[in-house]
Amino acid sequence: MIRDLTQGSVTRRLILFAFPFILSNLLQTIYNLVDMVVIGQFVGATGLSAVSVGADLLQLMTMLCAGFATAGQIIISQYVGNGDRESISRTVGNMFTIILSAAVVLSVICCILVEPILRLVNTPAEAWSQAKSYSVTCFVGLIFVFGYNIVSAILRGMGDGNRPLLFIAIASVVNLILDLVFVAVFRMEAFGAALATIMAQGISFVVSLIYLYRRRDAFGFDFKPASFKIHKAQALQLCKMGFPLAVQYGAIMLSVIFVNAYINAYGVAISATNGVGNKLRNLANIVLMSISTAAATMCGQNLGAKKFDRVRRIVYTSLAINVGYTAILSVVLLLFPEQIFRLFTSDGEVLSWAARYMPVAIVSFTASALMMPFNAVINGLGYASLSLVIGLLDSVVARIALSLALGGRFGILGYWYGNALAGFVTVILAMAYFFSGRWKTRKLLVE
Repeated sequence: MIRDLTQGSVTRRLILFAFPFILSNLLQTIYNLVDMVVIGQFVGATGLSAVSVGADLLQLMTMLCAGFATAGQIIISQYVGNGDRESISRTVGNMFTIILSAAVVLSVICCILVEPILRLVNTPAEAWSQAKSYSVTCFVGLIFVFGYNIVSAILRGMGDGNRPLLFIAIASVVNLILDLVFVAVFRMEAFGAALATIMAQGISFVVSLIYLYRRRDAFGFDFKPASFKIHKAQALQLCKMGFPLAVQYGAIMLSVIFVNAYINAYGVAISATNGVGNKLRNLANIVLMSISTAAATMCGQNLGAKKFDRVRRIVYTSLAINVGYTAILSVVLLLFPEQIFRLFTSDGEVLSWAARYMPVAIVSFTASALMMPFNAVINGLGYASLSLVIGLLDSVVARIALSLALGGRFGILGYWYGNALAGFVTVILAMAYFFSGRWKTRKLLVE
């Protein structure tokens, strides 16, 4: 189950390792897009607005989980690099215990506070009922969302990108079928879309858990109750990196929700446009995020093996791939804005905003294309405090400040561009750290 990424051609290794991530993230995005497409076609702009609001809240919870899952993935990759299999097993047990416990706590808190949360993000009155039912359903199913992310992080940390692809493929197919049944046939609106999402995620989690259990001997984790015991050293490693990453991801998502609250105040049509636009940006970022995830794991293993020249080649190779991909995709989005938006809705008012929104999306993922290769080194190191500083500057200082400043002067386009331009703050800081060379002498989490 463990793949050595410290040998062979960097380009070939990176592409082959990232390819399952690309397919997996594509399926994950399609998985999320299906809700928007089905709701847009069978419910309309009100349903799109409701799902957009609820999806942002679910994404916030997922980002908190992703902080700890990413931490576990990087820790495991470093243990793989230095050959410590016992610590791999202990890290796996701690991930399950800590992250799933957090899922239960967050589910209870969010279900209790759902109405104040929806008011806080300026949920349009017409979409209130559907947004509430969508959000509550997703909150109840957080344990499945978190569980799937745990298993995927474990496998990716060990160099296996293929199995997470299989699990999300299962979830995507189930979600599509249930979406059509619940929304198109039984007319359950946003609640049906949320129920389909959570049921599909639950099935994927169970299947992935069965896979891990059947191969428990391959990495020494036997799934006995004693294996889920908290081990101080590994728990501290997970929390040391996981808390800052969770705060970083959460702060960025909170800043997005904060800006979206101002956007939602412009009404259902603008809220729906923003929801479709966010999904398109997620789709555009698939390759960028996949390359970054693969590069972070490769950097983790090579840092553990002290192969610094190879780490540098990983960064430059991923940067070249990102820039080429971004250039091609930008041309497509600029040439066919309305046709792409029409996949989600036939609402004339929403379609009228398509051409004006596309340049915003391009600015956003251009920043991501430049930032992610350098950020892969920071994540591969487990340098969570620097990630936290970058994330807070991105979210609080840049995103909120730029959005409010530009939004107050230029209206809705100002809010959109302020949100997109914030990513360049991260680019500058991540590049400065990489070219300083200080990452070569920093102590790893597992040392």
